[in-house]
Amino acid sequence: MISYFISGQLQSGSASIPVVSTHWTLRDRLDAVKVRWSLGRMSYQIKPGVYAIGKPDPSSRVFVTGNYKLSFDHLRRALDGMDAWILVINTKGINVWCAAGKKTFSDKEIVRRIRAHHLTSLVDHRELILPQLGAPGVAAHEVKRLTGFKVIYGPVRALDIKPFIAAGLKATPEMRTVTFSLKERLELIPVDIFYARYYLILVPLVFFFLSGLNRSGYSMDITLTNGWKAAVNLAAGYLAGCVLTPVLLPYIPFRRFAVKGLVLALPVACLLAANHMLGSNLLEIFSWFLMIGSLSSFMAMNFTGSSTFTSLSGVQKEMKIMFPVQLVMAGAGLIGWIISRFISLLPL
Repeated sequence: MISYFISGQLQSGSASIPVVSTHWTLRDRLDAVKVRWSLGRMSYQIKPGVYAIGKPDPSSRVFVTGNYKLSFDHLRRALDGMDAWILVINTKGINVWCAAGKKTFSDKEIVRRIRAHHLTSLVDHRELILPQLGAPGVAAHEVKRLTGFKVIYGPVRALDIKPFIAAGLKATPEMRTVTFSLKERLELIPVDIFYARYYLILVPLVFFFLSGLNRSGYSMDITLTNGWKAAVNLAAGYLAGCVLTPVLLPYIPFRRFAVKGLVLALPVACLLAANHMLGSNLLEIFSWFLMIGSLSSFMAMNFTGSSTFTSLSGVQKEMKIMFPVQLVMAGAGLIGWIISRFISLLPL
């Protein structure tokens, strides 16, 4: 578990509470960049428990978050200048919003942590401030019934905590509004780019060598001439789905992400065809249209897990409908492309 952010210890009765810094170090920032690129993502977590900000006392407020370190980091930075307690529950290294959907950020886990860390002995009030995005996983009345602690939902963004506190725990409509701006979408793109990082090397390499197949057998010269084009085509379909789709998300027609990715794949494939990247006959070109469309559609659909645009039930319905379509398109495109290596059907 990561612990380098701990700056000292605070003695409260018989308990020794870790004190954490509200300032990000260079290591914090570098680690945040790494996790944005999905490097060490699932191990980026801290030990659940109670942490201190400043010099809190029994009357200080208690904020609840998950043990995904980036969520914890944003909270501790937002509490700069305050004296407060942070109750970190075990969300298995998942951010609050996703953990609420998976029911790991839950009333049961909150109750368990209150009891395990003797929170009733630490503070003399009975209020917890939870992030608004954790609400779907928490039955507030159960927390109240089982522990006596009242759940208060704070703002969507940690940076609004101080104004929320200053307003007497009242949130403005802006504090309650979930946004998904271009900047926020750009921050999520690196994770999706590295979603299939191992396949990004293996699959283009397979296509590179298969491109040398022809009616005469196998030609290394053809491989060197056409192999790089196959790799570029695959990369174009992949990036259309996980980069261009998030960037242009609000402007692409249709609601379903998979359809948005499919729509965006069409101009990308047309641009490649215009530059003679898709091959020399109609079957090969059509096959690439299918494969690029399928890849872009799948990667765009994968972005639903990072978006505020869809619900859990909507994502499940979309995957149930669109994944078989994507699979058929990819399979038909692959078969057509392999066949096209051995024929000269309708040459252009």
